[in-house]
Amino acid sequence: MPQLILYSTAYCSLCDKALDLVIGLPAAAGMQLEVMDIAHDNGLLERYGDRIPVFRVGNKELQAPIDANGLTKFLAAVESA
Repeated sequence: MPQLILYSTAYCSLCDKALDLVIGLPAAAGMQLEVMDIAHDNGLLERYGDRIPVFRVGNKELQAPIDANGLTKFLAAVESA
């Protein structure tokens, strides 16, 4: 089962929207979702601080702006790779 990571943080409205989007997306069914709050890790904060929300599967990333179409294409691409 592929692991889908959402890098986000508290009080981030774009992050909340990205989470709501992926939860309702059929293309994400069967994927293990892990939400990582970058505020608790200096390395993640440095890497993703100004780019969140960011979805990651393996070594592939999708960053904001994120919409249903873009996320569906991203998930299809990483599953076929």
